[in-house]
Amino acid sequence: MKKKFKVENLDCANCAAKMEAAIKMIDGVEDAVMSFMMQKLTVEAEESRMEEIMEQVVSVCKRIEPDCRILL
Repeated sequence: MKKKFKVENLDCANCAAKMEAAIKMIDGVEDAVMSFMMQKLTVEAEESRMEEIMEQVVSVCKRIEPDCRILL
């Protein structure tokens, strides 16, 4: 299942790249693309675990850039 999310307060491309790499390492995530220019996150993951996976995604992003918000 592929879902797209709006991202707020993503301040640098380097942080976006770090977030993308960390999200791809989460168990159950098949692919992830964090677009700094579009302020958008696309996550492809197991549909049955999407809610649990997105909680981990939000946690990872907060750790890398505390002001960043993913609008679920």
